[in-house]
Amino acid sequence: MTPALKHPVDQADVDALALAARDGDPAAVERFIQATRPDVRRYVVRLSGSPQDADDLTQDTYLRVLRALPAFQGRSSAQTWLRAIARRTVVDRIRRASARPRLADTDDWLGAAERAQPDGLPGFEEGVVLAQLVAALPEDRRTAFVLTAMVGLPYDEAALVIGTPIGTVRSRVSRARSTLVASLGN
Repeated sequence: MTPALKHPVDQADVDALALAARDGDPAAVERFIQATRPDVRRYVVRLSGSPQDADDLTQDTYLRVLRALPAFQGRSSAQTWLRAIARRTVVDRIRRASARPRLADTDDWLGAAERAQPDGLPGFEEGVVLAQLVAALPEDRRTAFVLTAMVGLPYDEAALVIGTPIGTVRSRVSRARSTLVASLGN
């Protein structure tokens, strides 16, 4: 029997749902997706920098999850396993997009966004600048920074998601912060 969902969902419930889903419980599959979808969507938005693509990336992530679910062993938490799959989904999408020519009706996306934004909203310019600075970081540093500073994962979980030692994550986050601070000083 699968655990009933509580709000907020705790780690043990998500792990139990993932294991029950792996074992073929269709209700557990649905509840696992419901329990983790908001976090996955927030994560892919932060990592990709594209709220417009978040629904597609989330759906692609869960398609991969459903294919990989029978192999889930529970050696790491289900959420860590899920974030690793989401990260690979975003990285694959970015790689595919960079290999294709871009078609756009405007070259000035920042100007278009600013013109479409209502006046008087606090922090819009700062948010755009921060998003640009984070997007300009090298991919490895950006991923480590987003996971720890923006998503809020501890370094050890971020290391599991990325698939690198914890010291590498700490180094990448430190370098990302240094780059961001230097960029803000200019």
